[in-house]
Amino acid sequence: MTKQQANWSPYDNNGGTCVAVAGADYCVIAADTRMSTGYNILTRDYSKIIKLADKCVMASSGFQADVRALQKVLASRHLIYQHQHNKQMSCPAMGQLLSNTLYYKRFFPYYSFNVLGGLDNEGKGCVFTYDAVGSYERVGYSSQGSGSTLIMPFLDNQLKSPSPLLLPAVVCSIYYLFKFSHMDAVTPLSESEAIDLVKTCFASATERDIYTGDKLEIVVLNADGIRREEMDLRKD
Repeated sequence: MTKQQANWSPYDNNGGTCVAVAGADYCVIAADTRMSTGYNILTRDYSKIIKLADKCVMASSGFQADVRALQKVLASRHLIYQHQHNKQMSCPAMGQLLSNTLYYKRFFPYYSFNVLGGLDNEGKGCVFTYDAVGSYERVGYSSQGSGSTLIMPFLDNQLKSPSPLLLPAVVCSIYYLFKFSHMDAVTPLSESEAIDLVKTCFASATERDIYTGDKLEIVVLNADGIRREEMDLRKD
């Protein structure tokens, strides 16, 4: 008689996709509103984006119970920071706090995959991308979630500089000099172009990823503040 062992996991993956694009004076963060488990859609109207500060927004995919717990921790620590310093955290400071918070839980991680976006102290757009245990990087654009494997190649094609392997030696050296003198990478797109690009990304990913769909929520941060847009996606 064979013994059956019951396997239980504290994690689930609720799917969904997040994208962030930084520009010279803006940041665009977007996520779909579908939340799934397996082949079941739990809700079609779940926001994966949260405002952490006036100039800082986070979008998260993965296990949404862990995401909510993470959001509460960040909110409480931000409140303590405001009482101690009488000001809100900057986006880079919040980026470091998120990294520290995830790394502190590395032995039983929050199963969340986050992109953090906003404006830095100079008014430039900034995007930080993370893994589940807090490793992070400031980039010009990023995607996380179930549709990221479809979206990132498209963003690379549209926004990344050509490979230096394809360039002559002299041009290659100039390329690296330019690249490493612009490490705080922002995309060359205008705000409206970035929004259109994000909409195209999601319209494409929704065709191939069953965990992405229903509605797209877009948050735009610039010098005027924060505004939101929505776009319908496939609902099947």
